[in-house]
Amino acid sequence: MLKHFSLVFFLVFGCYVGVNSQRQPLKHLTTELEVHAPAREVWEAYRNLGILRIAAQRDFVRSFHVLKGDGGVGTVVRIFFVGGRKSGFKERIIVADNVRRVEVAQALEGDCLAIGCSVEIVRFEMAKKSHNSTIIKAGFAYAVKKGFEAKHPKPSIHVLATLSQLLKDCVENNYRA
Repeated sequence: MLKHFSLVFFLVFGCYVGVNSQRQPLKHLTTELEVHAPAREVWEAYRNLGILRIAAQRDFVRSFHVLKGDGGVGTVVRIFFVGGRKSGFKERIIVADNVRRVEVAQALEGDCLAIGCSVEIVRFEMAKKSHNSTIIKAGFAYAVKKGFEAKHPKPSIHVLATLSQLLKDCVENNYRA
């Protein structure tokens, strides 16, 4: 069911992004990480900007500012990563599904948009593997502007892998306590 949902979800967003990026093909980068805790626990730690609070406590995010919203759909947040650009990264949450444990955000400024991408979508899903095991599925969908193809601009999957690892460490430490 989750695989079917994921496929349909990416197809729908692919169509949305394709229309909004002048039919440029979307490229995808993904990462997965297993967490030894129930999916509901992992989602609770992640949702409503919880992942940003965890990342700030672990010195991966220097700071973040909510510009609009409360952590749900429509929330706009500017994120400043440690060692990152001074202007930061700005995104809008466009899906926050508490039943399927999925969040999708569209980049508005910074990251690969600043170096030649026309669109960038960030997706996190907490997929139940078993009663006490979850797979964090994180990924980017992005399109490159015409004229920038040779430069190979793309978002860094390292960012999503690090956020996933920080979430895993936090949840597993709290779940075992």
